[in-house]
Amino acid sequence: MPNAWDAGSARALEQMDFKALATTSAGFAWTLGRADNQVTLDEVLDHLRIVAATVKVPVNADFEGGFAVDAASVAANVKLALATGIAGLSIEDSTGDDRNPLFDFDLAVERVRAARRAIDETGTGVVLTGRSEGFVVGRPDIDETIRRLQAYAEAGADCLFAPRIQTLDHVARIVAAVAPKPVNLLINAPFITVAQAADLGVRRISVGGTLARTAWAGALRAAQEIRDSGTFSAFQDLPNIDARFRDDPS
Repeated sequence: MPNAWDAGSARALEQMDFKALATTSAGFAWTLGRADNQVTLDEVLDHLRIVAATVKVPVNADFEGGFAVDAASVAANVKLALATGIAGLSIEDSTGDDRNPLFDFDLAVERVRAARRAIDETGTGVVLTGRSEGFVVGRPDIDETIRRLQAYAEAGADCLFAPRIQTLDHVARIVAAVAPKPVNLLINAPFITVAQAADLGVRRISVGGTLARTAWAGALRAAQEIRDSGTFSAFQDLPNIDARFRDDPS
């Protein structure tokens, strides 16, 4: 489930026969010239509408922390997201506060439960992913991460996700802890293959902003060459993007 950062990348990935896509909060923010977590709810809702309308495959939304703290506001915002045409969304437990980077356990669980209620009340059948961000925000405690994921599963999350898990042992422990519910694995470094992840019981893979970063890497390297040496060697063997989209029947 690779992560698209705009309509063009979403369409290109769909053309490559991926059966589902995700958005990336970081990749989208970079298109606006901002860092991750510096976009507004309205901007994200517009982005989700555009991406979901561009492709025919299901789109899972990186909905960050629901753009709210209290459970009732999370539920209200989730209902707004459900109206964009997405097929899934995630709610994470990071606060954005370096002093207290994770929501208190009970509040974190209630936020997932509120998202579950919002989905059920709308009858949309959207897939809810519960995310625990300990390994992202400097709290790499696998036992606490598992405790939270199990609680999110009990609160109604359909899928469980702990970004930045990068050891096979941790992956296996999470899969076993939340079974039979499926686990999403973020792969943003070459520590595992799709086949290895499947062997460990992983049911879904996403790549976060890493595809967007690879695109940025190519553009920045080419621009740096122009600035530093006045040469254009990067402008070789480039794909014909215009032809790709012109031939797309969608």
